[in-house]
Amino acid sequence: MTDKIEYTVLKSEFESSGCDTLLDYMEQQSLKVHFHCRDGFCGACRTPLKSGDINYEKEPLAFVRRGDFLPCCSKPCTDIKIEAEKDTD
Repeated sequence: MTDKIEYTVLKSEFESSGCDTLLDYMEQQSLKVHFHCRDGFCGACRTPLKSGDINYEKEPLAFVRRGDFLPCCSKPCTDIKIEAEKDTD
């Protein structure tokens, strides 16, 4: 069983990271993210958004439950808190 952590993404750190999406950023920060696309089609990267606001470059086609977001096609509008797993591989 993997322990979930609450992780804070600072908007300013995301912007200076050179990453295009939150999925790229989460991988850069050694957070485990399950995904099959990078375009909002499948929904496998669905991640709980604990606080803050994100923006989709284009609306995802995958179903997104209230309180979740798709990091594959989003960027933070504010500092955000997410629920994630540390990548231990």
